Amino acid sequence: MNLKTQVGIIGAGPAGLLLARILYNNGIESIILENRDEAYLRKRLRAGVMEQGTVDTFMKAGVGARLEKEKMVHEGIHLHVNGKANRIDVKDLSAGKVVTVYGQKNITNDMIDHAQKDDIQIIWEAKAEKLEGFHNENDSSIIHYSRYGKMHTIECDFIAGCDGFHGVSRTALPTTEKNIHTCEFPYSWFGILAEAPPVCHEVIYAHHPAGFALQSMRGPELSRLYIQCPNGTDPNAYEEEWLWDELDKRLGITNNRGNIIDKGVAPMRSFVCDMMQSGRLFIAGDAAHIVPPTGAKGMNLAVADINVLSKGLIHHYQHNDNDILNRYTEICLRRIWKVERFSWWVTTTFHVSDDQDEFTTKMQEATISYILDSKIGAQSFTENYVGLPILWD
Repeated sequence: MNLKTQVGIIGAGPAGLLLARILYNNGIESIILENRDEAYLRKRLRAGVMEQGTVDTFMKAGVGARLEKEKMVHEGIHLHVNGKANRIDVKDLSAGKVVTVYGQKNITNDMIDHAQKDDIQIIWEAKAEKLEGFHNENDSSIIHYSRYGKMHTIECDFIAGCDGFHGVSRTALPTTEKNIHTCEFPYSWFGILAEAPPVCHEVIYAHHPAGFALQSMRGPELSRLYIQCPNGTDPNAYEEEWLWDELDKRLGITNNRGNIIDKGVAPMRSFVCDMMQSGRLFIAGDAAHIVPPTGAKGMNLAVADINVLSKGLIHHYQHNDNDILNRYTEICLRRIWKVERFSWWVTTTFHVSDDQDEFTTKMQEATISYILDSKIGAQSFTENYVGLPILWD
């Protein structure tokens, strides 16, 4: 099967689906290839803390009706230090901005539903194998993909690689045009999803001698909780009673306990590819960057990329203007590195390394104290937490 479209999109996660939706709204055709089946994408659990700008983007794209109805708005965030509770009034410090909890699975399902209603083509179980032609100005870009043992192609003007860290898109970028920057942290997160009402309606970050802990939620009856654990921890390593007791200790609260319906271990790492385009190939989301989950920035960074890429493609097709496309990497990286810094900073401030000395611990506590005791410190934290703007010039 040989298909033709304007923009070939690899990956049906939030980034790929959002790009297809925005392009559709502006009369630009696209086809999405997704390596996995639809059922997998619809049930995949991911984080759900959205910056103000991310929510605004989904609403403007016309896929936010259920989000608007079911979202959990957070006007503050709690920072607990050695069991002592403190709250930062995010809404007050950011002139009215808030963060929103709405599961990534939910917004993915919403966008799939909208795509199917409007006949935006998604080809499931289609693995992109090779990209070619995107370097040559006078040739079409070609995506070669396999499906059910047969090879097919999509001929397109542009390729948008939204296919994650292990996809083909980033590896197709010329080696001489990119540098890879990584940071592997010496700890992981042990996370659970429990059928229990969150004990606090806002997110709690906890710094404790035994290690970091976090309380979040996926809805009014679902708690999402994490504790710091050693790298390589077995997901079945902890007895449930010990885990709940440890969460209570580190968070300094008594959590509501319930049936644990999901658990897993997530390593902590940062990753940036400093070239996000080559010719008519552009990469976005996890294909270009990964942040540790401490800052809750993964999907938000992907949405920011798509804001830039979609605007560039719209200007190309509607105004014959390639300025934004030509500066895509520059515009995105200016924000990406700041978000990477915030995620790295929150991670290293709240986590405790095995070999950590007392001076390092005191510096962590002093840093958190500065945020809590200084309005300027709290505003700086809040500005990053609710989401930094995209700087176009």
